[in-house]
Amino acid sequence: MEFANLEWAEKDRVLTITIDRPAKLNALNDQTVGELAQAFAAARDRSEVAAVILTGGGEKAFIAGADIAELALNDAVKGKRCAERGQALLLLVEQLGKPVIAAINGYALGGGLEVALACTVRLASEKAVFGLPETTLGIIPGYGGTQRLPRIIGRGRALEWILTGGKYDAQEAWRVGLVNQVTKPEELLLAADSLARRMIANGPVALRYALEAVHRGAEMSLEHGLALEASLFGALASTQDTKEGLKAFLEKRKPAFSGE
Repeated sequence: MEFANLEWAEKDRVLTITIDRPAKLNALNDQTVGELAQAFAAARDRSEVAAVILTGGGEKAFIAGADIAELALNDAVKGKRCAERGQALLLLVEQLGKPVIAAINGYALGGGLEVALACTVRLASEKAVFGLPETTLGIIPGYGGTQRLPRIIGRGRALEWILTGGKYDAQEAWRVGLVNQVTKPEELLLAADSLARRMIANGPVALRYALEAVHRGAEMSLEHGLALEASLFGALASTQDTKEGLKAFLEKRKPAFSGE
Protein backbone atom coordinates (compact mmCIF):
# COMPACT_ATOMS: atom_id res chain seq x y z
CA MET A 1 0.00 0.00 0.00
CA GLU A 2 1.12 3.57 -0.66
CA PHE A 3 0.86 6.49 1.75
CA ALA A 4 2.26 10.01 1.89
CA ASN A 5 3.51 9.78 5.48
CA LEU A 6 3.83 6.05 6.13
CA GLU A 7 5.89 3.15 4.85
CA TRP A 8 4.26 -0.30 4.64
CA ALA A 9 6.50 -3.37 4.51
CA GLU A 10 5.30 -7.00 4.84
CA LYS A 11 7.62 -9.94 5.39
CA ASP A 12 6.55 -13.46 6.32
CA ARG A 13 3.27 -12.43 8.02
CA VAL A 14 4.80 -9.51 9.95
CA LEU A 15 3.86 -6.02 8.80
CA THR A 16 6.09 -3.06 9.67
CA ILE A 17 4.43 0.36 9.55
CA THR A 18 6.91 3.24 9.70
CA ILE A 19 5.74 6.79 10.29
CA ASP A 20 7.87 8.71 7.82
CA ARG A 21 7.95 12.42 8.63
CA PRO A 22 11.49 12.70 10.04
CA ALA A 23 11.75 16.42 9.26
CA LYS A 24 8.77 16.94 11.61
CA LEU A 25 9.99 14.27 14.07
CA ASN A 26 7.08 12.13 12.84
CA ALA A 27 4.52 14.43 14.48
CA LEU A 28 0.88 13.41 14.10
CA ASN A 29 -0.91 15.81 11.80
CA ASP A 30 -4.45 15.13 10.56
CA GLN A 31 -3.22 13.44 7.40
CA THR A 32 -0.96 11.05 9.30
CA VAL A 33 -3.72 10.13 11.76
CA GLY A 34 -5.99 9.36 8.80
CA GLU A 35 -3.33 7.27 7.08
CA LEU A 36 -2.63 5.31 10.27
CA ALA A 37 -6.34 4.54 10.59
CA GLN A 38 -6.38 3.33 6.99
CA ALA A 39 -3.24 1.25 7.46
CA PHE A 40 -4.40 -0.46 10.66
CA ALA A 41 -7.83 -1.19 9.19
CA ALA A 42 -6.10 -2.85 6.24
CA ALA A 43 -3.80 -4.80 8.60
CA ARG A 44 -6.83 -6.01 10.55
CA ASP A 45 -8.54 -7.24 7.42
CA ARG A 46 -5.54 -8.87 5.73
CA SER A 47 -5.28 -12.53 6.62
CA GLU A 48 -1.66 -12.43 5.43
CA VAL A 49 -0.79 -10.11 8.33
CA ALA A 50 -0.43 -11.87 11.69
CA ALA A 51 1.37 -9.12 13.66
CA VAL A 52 2.29 -5.46 13.25
CA ILE A 53 5.43 -3.55 14.22
CA LEU A 54 4.98 0.22 14.47
CA THR A 55 8.05 2.46 14.44
CA GLY A 56 9.27 5.92 13.45
CA GLY A 57 11.38 6.96 10.49
CA GLY A 58 14.80 8.51 11.09
CA GLU A 59 16.95 8.23 14.20
CA LYS A 60 15.42 10.89 16.46
CA ALA A 61 11.75 10.13 16.96
CA PHE A 62 9.14 7.43 17.21
CA ILE A 63 6.43 10.12 17.27
CA ALA A 64 7.36 13.44 18.88
CA GLY A 65 3.71 14.34 19.51
CA ALA A 66 0.84 16.03 17.75
CA ASP A 67 1.31 18.76 15.16
CA ILE A 68 1.29 21.87 17.36
CA ALA A 69 0.50 24.19 14.45
CA GLU A 70 -2.75 22.27 13.86
CA LEU A 71 -3.60 22.13 17.57
CA ALA A 72 -3.30 25.91 17.78
CA LEU A 73 -6.23 26.25 15.36
CA ASN A 74 -8.65 24.29 17.56
CA ASP A 75 -11.68 25.75 19.26
CA ALA A 76 -13.84 23.77 21.70
CA VAL A 77 -15.68 21.89 18.97
CA LYS A 78 -12.62 21.20 16.83
CA GLY A 79 -10.62 20.18 19.88
CA LYS A 80 -13.18 17.58 20.94
CA ARG A 81 -13.39 16.20 17.42
CA CYS A 82 -9.58 16.05 17.22
CA ALA A 83 -9.42 14.05 20.45
CA GLU A 84 -12.22 11.72 19.37
CA ARG A 85 -10.52 11.04 16.04
CA GLY A 86 -7.27 10.16 17.75
CA GLN A 87 -9.05 8.02 20.32
CA ALA A 88 -10.85 6.11 17.56
CA LEU A 89 -7.52 5.36 15.88
CA LEU A 90 -5.99 4.06 19.10
CA LEU A 91 -9.02 1.91 19.90
CA LEU A 92 -8.53 0.37 16.46
CA VAL A 93 -4.87 -0.34 17.30
CA GLU A 94 -5.71 -1.73 20.74
CA GLN A 95 -8.57 -3.91 19.46
CA LEU A 96 -6.87 -5.10 16.27
CA GLY A 97 -7.06 -8.76 17.32
CA LYS A 98 -3.40 -9.18 16.35
CA PRO A 99 -0.25 -8.28 18.31
CA VAL A 100 0.98 -4.73 17.71
CA ILE A 101 4.54 -4.05 18.85
CA ALA A 102 5.72 -0.47 19.28
CA ALA A 103 9.43 -0.22 18.40
CA ILE A 104 10.24 3.12 20.02
CA ASN A 105 13.42 4.45 18.48
CA GLY A 106 13.46 8.02 19.87
CA TYR A 107 11.07 10.63 21.19
CA ALA A 108 7.67 9.24 22.23
CA LEU A 109 6.04 12.38 23.54
CA GLY A 110 2.41 13.45 23.85
CA GLY A 111 0.40 11.77 21.13
CA GLY A 112 3.41 9.60 20.37
CA LEU A 113 3.39 8.06 23.83
CA GLU A 114 -0.38 7.71 23.59
CA VAL A 115 0.02 5.70 20.39
CA ALA A 116 2.59 3.47 22.10
CA LEU A 117 0.26 2.94 25.06
CA ALA A 118 -2.39 1.49 22.73
CA CYS A 119 0.03 -1.10 21.35
CA THR A 120 0.16 -4.62 22.73
CA VAL A 121 3.75 -4.31 23.98
CA ARG A 122 6.48 -1.66 23.78
CA LEU A 123 10.17 -2.10 23.01
CA ALA A 124 12.50 0.89 23.39
CA SER A 125 15.88 1.92 22.09
CA GLU A 126 18.34 3.15 24.72
CA LYS A 127 17.87 6.57 23.09
CA ALA A 128 14.08 6.66 23.55
CA VAL A 129 12.54 9.49 25.56
CA PHE A 130 9.01 9.35 26.99
CA GLY A 131 6.58 11.91 28.34
CA LEU A 132 3.18 13.56 28.26
CA PRO A 133 4.11 17.27 28.13
CA GLU A 134 0.62 18.55 27.31
CA THR A 135 0.14 20.43 30.59
CA THR A 136 3.22 22.52 29.77
CA LEU A 137 1.21 23.78 26.77
CA GLY A 138 -1.93 24.41 28.81
CA ILE A 139 -3.76 21.33 27.51
CA ILE A 140 -4.16 17.69 28.61
CA PRO A 141 -3.51 14.40 26.80
CA GLY A 142 -6.42 13.80 24.44
CA TYR A 143 -5.70 10.48 22.72
CA GLY A 144 -6.24 8.32 25.81
CA GLY A 145 -3.12 9.13 27.79
CA THR A 146 -5.01 10.00 30.97
CA GLN A 147 -6.74 6.61 30.82
CA ARG A 148 -4.11 4.14 29.55
CA LEU A 149 -1.00 5.40 31.36
CA PRO A 150 -2.47 4.88 34.87
CA ARG A 151 -3.60 1.40 33.86
CA ILE A 152 -0.06 0.49 32.81
CA ILE A 153 2.25 2.21 35.34
CA GLY A 154 -0.16 2.96 38.19
CA ARG A 155 -2.13 6.07 39.10
CA GLY A 156 0.49 7.76 41.26
CA ARG A 157 3.32 7.59 38.76
CA ALA A 158 0.99 8.46 35.88
CA LEU A 159 -0.24 11.56 37.69
CA GLU A 160 3.35 12.65 38.26
CA TRP A 161 4.14 12.22 34.58
CA ILE A 162 0.99 14.02 33.46
CA LEU A 163 1.00 16.89 35.97
CA THR A 164 4.71 17.71 35.65
CA GLY A 165 4.89 17.18 31.88
CA GLY A 166 8.35 15.70 32.50
CA LYS A 167 10.50 13.57 30.22
CA TYR A 168 11.82 10.13 31.15
CA ASP A 169 14.51 7.94 29.62
CA ALA A 170 14.20 4.34 28.47
CA GLN A 171 15.57 2.85 31.67
CA GLU A 172 13.00 4.69 33.77
CA ALA A 173 10.26 3.60 31.37
CA TRP A 174 11.43 0.01 31.82
CA ARG A 175 11.63 0.38 35.60
CA VAL A 176 8.00 1.47 35.90
CA GLY A 177 6.77 -1.24 33.52
CA LEU A 178 5.97 0.96 30.55
CA VAL A 179 8.29 -0.89 28.16
CA ASN A 180 9.02 -4.61 27.95
CA GLN A 181 12.60 -4.39 26.68
CA VAL A 182 15.35 -1.82 26.19
CA THR A 183 17.76 -2.51 23.35
CA LYS A 184 20.68 -0.93 21.55
CA PRO A 185 19.37 1.30 18.75
CA GLU A 186 20.66 -0.97 16.01
CA GLU A 187 18.99 -4.02 17.59
CA LEU A 188 15.52 -2.53 18.14
CA LEU A 189 13.77 -3.71 14.98
CA LEU A 190 15.42 -7.13 15.17
CA ALA A 191 14.15 -7.53 18.74
CA ALA A 192 10.66 -6.41 17.70
CA ASP A 193 10.63 -8.84 14.78
CA SER A 194 11.85 -11.69 17.00
CA LEU A 195 9.14 -11.00 19.57
CA ALA A 196 6.47 -10.80 16.87
CA ARG A 197 7.52 -14.17 15.47
CA ARG A 198 7.48 -15.81 18.90
CA MET A 199 3.88 -14.61 19.26
CA ILE A 200 2.62 -15.59 15.83
CA ALA A 201 4.07 -19.10 16.13
CA ASN A 202 1.09 -19.70 18.40
CA GLY A 203 -2.55 -20.21 17.46
CA PRO A 204 -3.97 -17.06 15.82
CA VAL A 205 -7.46 -17.59 17.23
CA ALA A 206 -5.97 -18.08 20.69
CA LEU A 207 -3.98 -14.87 20.30
CA ARG A 208 -7.11 -12.96 19.31
CA TYR A 209 -9.12 -14.34 22.22
CA ALA A 210 -6.29 -13.72 24.69
CA LEU A 211 -6.10 -10.09 23.58
CA GLU A 212 -9.86 -9.77 23.94
CA ALA A 213 -9.83 -11.35 27.41
CA VAL A 214 -7.15 -8.97 28.68
CA HIS A 215 -8.49 -5.77 27.12
CA ARG A 216 -12.16 -6.32 27.88
CA GLY A 217 -11.49 -7.90 31.23
CA ALA A 218 -9.50 -4.88 32.40
CA GLU A 219 -12.73 -2.87 32.38
CA MET A 220 -14.72 -5.48 34.33
CA SER A 221 -14.97 -6.73 37.87
CA LEU A 222 -12.95 -9.88 38.57
CA GLU A 223 -16.16 -11.92 38.58
CA HIS A 224 -17.22 -10.71 35.14
CA GLY A 225 -13.68 -10.95 33.79
CA LEU A 226 -13.48 -14.58 34.84
CA ALA A 227 -16.82 -15.26 33.17
CA LEU A 228 -15.50 -13.70 29.96
CA GLU A 229 -12.35 -15.82 30.17
CA ALA A 230 -14.38 -19.00 30.66
CA SER A 231 -16.60 -18.17 27.68
CA LEU A 232 -13.63 -17.56 25.41
CA PHE A 233 -11.88 -20.68 26.71
CA GLY A 234 -14.99 -22.69 25.89
CA ALA A 235 -15.36 -21.14 22.45
CA LEU A 236 -11.79 -22.11 21.59
CA ALA A 237 -12.53 -25.76 22.36
CA SER A 238 -14.58 -26.03 19.17
CA THR A 239 -11.87 -24.57 16.90
CA GLN A 240 -9.60 -26.55 14.61
CA ASP A 241 -6.58 -24.73 16.04
CA THR A 242 -7.26 -26.02 19.56
CA LYS A 243 -7.73 -29.57 18.31
CA GLU A 244 -4.50 -29.29 16.30
CA GLY A 245 -2.53 -27.74 19.16
CA LEU A 246 -3.52 -30.42 21.66
CA LYS A 247 -3.03 -33.24 19.17
CA ALA A 248 0.42 -31.93 18.22
CA PHE A 249 1.43 -31.80 21.88
CA LEU A 250 0.38 -35.41 22.43
CA GLU A 251 2.19 -36.46 19.24
CA LYS A 252 5.32 -34.49 20.25
CA ARG A 253 5.41 -32.33 17.12
CA LYS A 254 4.98 -28.68 16.20
CA PRO A 255 1.37 -27.68 15.53
CA ALA A 256 0.26 -26.49 12.10
CA PHE A 257 -2.29 -23.83 12.97
CA SER A 258 -4.80 -22.78 10.31
CA GLY A 259 -6.52 -19.91 12.09
CA GLU A 260 -9.82 -21.78 12.12
